[in-house]
Amino acid sequence: MGQNLFNKVWNLHSVKTLASGQTQLFIGLHLIHEVTSPQAFGMIRSLDLKVIHPERTFATVDHIIPTDTRQRPFKDFLAEEMIVAIKDNCEQYGIKYFGVETGQQGIVHIIGPEMGLTQPGMTIACGDSHTSTHGAFGAIAFGIGTSQVRDILATQTIAMNKLKVRRINVNGKLKPGVYAKDITLHIIRILGVKGGIGYAYEYGGSTIEALSMEERMTLCNMSIEGGARVGYVNPDQITFDYLEGREYAPKGADWEKAISYWKSIASDKDAEYDDIVNIKAEDIAPTVTWGINPGQAIGIDENIPTLEQVEESEKETLIEALEYMKLISSQPIQGTKINVAFIGSCTNGRISDFEEVAKYVKGFKVAPGVRALVVPGSMSVKVEAEKRGLHKVFEEAGFEWREAGCSMCLAMNPDKLKGDEICASSSNRNFKGRQGSPTGRTLLMSPLMVAAAAIKGEVTDARKVFNL
Repeated sequence: MGQNLFNKVWNLHSVKTLASGQTQLFIGLHLIHEVTSPQAFGMIRSLDLKVIHPERTFATVDHIIPTDTRQRPFKDFLAEEMIVAIKDNCEQYGIKYFGVETGQQGIVHIIGPEMGLTQPGMTIACGDSHTSTHGAFGAIAFGIGTSQVRDILATQTIAMNKLKVRRINVNGKLKPGVYAKDITLHIIRILGVKGGIGYAYEYGGSTIEALSMEERMTLCNMSIEGGARVGYVNPDQITFDYLEGREYAPKGADWEKAISYWKSIASDKDAEYDDIVNIKAEDIAPTVTWGINPGQAIGIDENIPTLEQVEESEKETLIEALEYMKLISSQPIQGTKINVAFIGSCTNGRISDFEEVAKYVKGFKVAPGVRALVVPGSMSVKVEAEKRGLHKVFEEAGFEWREAGCSMCLAMNPDKLKGDEICASSSNRNFKGRQGSPTGRTLLMSPLMVAAAAIKGEVTDARKVFNL
């Protein structure tokens, strides 16, 4: 039997087996941001260690940076301290830093791919849960904790248990109005938020192979929400075309060598897997979360489940979710009033996301009383969007067009929900208090579904609003 990509890349980066049984794994690319790195640098200093391979670490600021203004110092004293700290740390240890002043700042999982830093066959780590995004390129990419950030800075390796591999095949043609965000929410709904624990997810099938690179990034981004540490798509011509000519991508003869390697690490046709799941694309509808984890999701035409419709193990969470969300079992999710609409994040803050939405919202207006934000995932995305005039389309429709950052996804910045506001969001998590208010409520959906909700002032079917 052949090998899958995960095992190929894992074996190529294995340094040795530790006494604990874990693998000491070499990390090819290390990405850092302002939130999880200060303590790691502090540990490096206290231990009198060096950063062993500064050329393999790249830094940016995204979580705490305001999106309404770039004026310094920031009003939030802690945010100002953190941005100063990461710049100073990078200068001290010779690490490339993409700050606002460079014109290349953005969400860490967006700037890595757009610069060509993210490449097939790599091991990639970052102190952020959604590092699985980079797996869209055929890389093993995963989030780590602060102590592991320290380990990589000092040794370029981490200790890690090897994962099993589940192949998820999605075959067929998606219906109009169904996007990569709906695919990933559908998968999490089926397999559960804990279904992927101990696994890497390999996404394949005709539906996945037809996705653009940016759509694949959306898909892989939320692998962690299904419990999987890693999610990836095998590299192909779509991958190579995306990377060619980017700043850090190989050039000349090195490009041809890279292509040869990238092709070789793709899963063999007869590769073995620990589990295989098959999904029909036509079964996927525009999907919306109604609860307090991404697995609590339903199709736009469905009703919120009742106690009788869920497994015994899920009943307690259902009751908790309904109480927190102030929703009622058996009621339709359609018609749920919203206060805020947010399009952005490392899940859906790329140029294709904005282009798709702008194509449909032209001529519409955001409903009275709805606060609607569109936040580019990077300064490069913002520049490109403005070059195409997309910002004008959004502004004319009543959306706020912002600077680049994580914004209302995690809300470690001024973009927060107030009180028990309910938000239609294209981000990745709907946990309690996720968007900055301890009582704020989040409904996850695709960017176009967010736009439809903003226009109608309530959760609605984008296919009907925009005649898809």
